[in-house]
Amino acid sequence: MATFAVTGSASGMGAATAARLAAAGHAVIGVDLRDAQVIADLGTAEGRAEAAAAILRACGGALDGVAAIAGVGPDMPDPAAVMSIDYFGPVALLESLRPALERSGAGRAVVIGSNSASTVPLVDDALVELSLSGDEEAARARAVEQQAAMPAEITQIVPSITAYASSKLAIARWVRRTAVTPEWARNGVTLNAIAPGAVLTPLMLGSTGKPEDLDADSFPTPMPLGVFGEPEDIAFWVEQFLKPEARYTTGSVLYVDGGTDAAMRPDAYPTPMTF
Repeated sequence: MATFAVTGSASGMGAATAARLAAAGHAVIGVDLRDAQVIADLGTAEGRAEAAAAILRACGGALDGVAAIAGVGPDMPDPAAVMSIDYFGPVALLESLRPALERSGAGRAVVIGSNSASTVPLVDDALVELSLSGDEEAARARAVEQQAAMPAEITQIVPSITAYASSKLAIARWVRRTAVTPEWARNGVTLNAIAPGAVLTPLMLGSTGKPEDLDADSFPTPMPLGVFGEPEDIAFWVEQFLKPEARYTTGSVLYVDGGTDAAMRPDAYPTPMTF
């Protein structure tokens, strides 16, 4: 039996992941704002520290895997909070728990990104760089500025779309950069990301409305498979990344989006190295 920490375990993809791991006989330390073993706000430095300390107490200092799934969507009115929760929260928690993952001998870490990082044309490069530099206060301030500059017809529907898409691109780049550092890779700790598309979770429905009102054929982005994802579709791949057998996979960003990114940008990846 392995021990895993799952953030966002009270609903959506986090709940589906926690249930899947528990059904396989593993111990799951759930983390969320409510209905979890560890109650913590990952949008604040204090909350992240409290969450890490509680997880370490629960696992005895050695952890087999972490699934950093907690997040908010572009419908959240406060773009500064989006940056803190969707980027700085998972980064700080995973960095705090890396030593515990190392102690297990084969630690696995997975973080949830989004295909919005590459399919939404509202990413702010400066916001991405501020995030990757670790300057949370500056990133929060920049996110507020960018929201104020957005047309009202956009902010009325998805007020924090730039903060959301930018935070997801930043998290993907953080994973790619961090996974291959000696601190992670040479200590046997893998780090990967999953980029979901249109998955029927409370996060997505906060921006799009009721499931019965959605139509894959008329959705704003292409849906090649003609169906929306379910939380279990993401939980399946989270579990694969957490398995001991996934020892040779690190620094990957796996798109689980029904083909949306491939349909919109078929030649964008892979691209050849240029000199």
